[in-house]
Amino acid sequence: MHQYKTPIKDIHFVLDTLNYSQHCQNIGAVEATDDMIEAILEEAAKFCEQILAPLNQVGDQEGCQFNDGAVTTPTGFKEAYVQWVENGWPSLAQKEEFGGQGMPESLGNVINELGGSANWAWAMYSGLSHGAMNTLELHGTKQQKEEYLKPLVSGQWTGTMCLTEPQCGTDLGLLNTKALPNDDGSYNIDGTKIFISAGEHDLAENIVHIVLARMPDSPLGSRGISLFIVPKLLAGEKNNVICGSIEHKMGIHGNATCVMNFDGAKGFLIGPKNKGLNCMFTFMNFARIATAVQGLSTMELAYQGSLAYAKERRSMRSLTGTKSPAEPADLIIEHADVRRMLLTQKAFAEGSRMLIYQLGLYVDIAKQEVQNEDTKRADEFLGLLTPIAKAFITEAGCESANLGMQVFGGHGYIKEWGMEQIVRDARISTLYEGTTGIQALDLLGRKVLSNRGAVLKKFTKEIQVFCKKSKKIKEMKPFASRLIKLSKEWSGLTLRIGLKARKNRDEVNAACVEYLMYSGYTVLAYMWAQMAFSAYTALQNPACENKQMYINKIQTCEFYYQRLLPRTRGLKDCLLGGCETLMQMSADEF
Repeated sequence: MHQYKTPIKDIHFVLDTLNYSQHCQNIGAVEATDDMIEAILEEAAKFCEQILAPLNQVGDQEGCQFNDGAVTTPTGFKEAYVQWVENGWPSLAQKEEFGGQGMPESLGNVINELGGSANWAWAMYSGLSHGAMNTLELHGTKQQKEEYLKPLVSGQWTGTMCLTEPQCGTDLGLLNTKALPNDDGSYNIDGTKIFISAGEHDLAENIVHIVLARMPDSPLGSRGISLFIVPKLLAGEKNNVICGSIEHKMGIHGNATCVMNFDGAKGFLIGPKNKGLNCMFTFMNFARIATAVQGLSTMELAYQGSLAYAKERRSMRSLTGTKSPAEPADLIIEHADVRRMLLTQKAFAEGSRMLIYQLGLYVDIAKQEVQNEDTKRADEFLGLLTPIAKAFITEAGCESANLGMQVFGGHGYIKEWGMEQIVRDARISTLYEGTTGIQALDLLGRKVLSNRGAVLKKFTKEIQVFCKKSKKIKEMKPFASRLIKLSKEWSGLTLRIGLKARKNRDEVNAACVEYLMYSGYTVLAYMWAQMAFSAYTALQNPACENKQMYINKIQTCEFYYQRLLPRTRGLKDCLLGGCETLMQMSADEF
């Protein structure tokens, strides 16, 4: 099985393209110097490559063990977590007032990629804690912050989000979990939550559950939901939070996906009564970006594995002539179709990295204490791009995983090579934190049409401004011209769907997935254009080092524009196809 290696040059290239050093200075993160970032990346790479990556297949083979409410994680997971905490990684991108190191959240995003690529199942145990911390920081009382944030920041405790119930998934208005008030201001929480990642484990001494529940006098539906802190242990004593079972899953076996029973567990209200969904979206938006990171991690890991195999495996002769005359056959990387698969993986991975890191910058800016036009723009673009990143990158991640298996041929179907594990681990990413369809409906319905495309217009205007600037490098003109045309078409398609939806609201649901994928390919084209511009600019310097790396970036951009971006044409036809053929049969006729 191929062991993960940190793509450090690619990471630095994206950070340079985004002018990350200047960004850190702009947001007041003065300690995030180039030398400091380099040291952090080096140490994170060592930990992920040497400690986490070797445990990836172990976690898949052993899985988690459940015994009478207790969960035992796979061999080595607990020791790795202890080392992770001792080295201070959980506190890296948290505020100093709560025991954090004060680094930008965007840098934490980069470290999340490394951990997720090395061992996604392990990374999930601490991953959701960051969403819990953000929710507490924004909506918790002073006392709640003092009591819960420091142990969460340090990694002494971990956190979860408890939304889904047996009878409801996305439609949280159907949830039944009850919150009965006590005289001391606390609440007794009663109900069952399912699909709770890292809901129970043996890594940390306490688990803080962030739980949605309904008070007795609250209205039905989503307007009557409140948010609560429900710790596993309260003042060192058990709190009637019991893991009923763990799921037997297709993938991510090393992470416990739990059924959690709350049997009169004591909880504490976060934020205003009946505003739980509003508060929970803080958690959800973080989780959606984190899930996009899983898509990127899948792409990177699958690409590394299939690339290494393609450089070792021999089969047939190249159609353009023998490449290895001393050998009985040529390497499969000499075959054009194998290169098609490898370049698809490469283009998706490097373009998605750029998008996810860009989202990290928006998070940093949006969270600044002084709100202005820049923070407003960052927040708006976050809202627009988060569902695109979550859905498009995870869908492309699944494609990359399957291409990785295909490069291996029959060996890809065999467990020892690790490729089929990547396929199984990746598949959940398109489902949790909102399926692709839900993200698409959120994008088209809530993020675009609800404001008549105002935010989309701002974003496409930014694309067009960049394209005009980039044309000062003559080699950029083909990319820029294509991207300008596509950005205008994106706005035009939005208008056409909006007009059709005025007559029939089903038109939104019928078009939304193709619309999101079209948007994803367009956004990645913008990311690749920026990287190509950065590469061309670097090559203009006579003292340029790593010339071949920059040339490879440009060549990958050319591949993306020629072989992947044309998929927008088919998606355009589909999303304009209307809902008639979808809705003309009655349910009984299926």
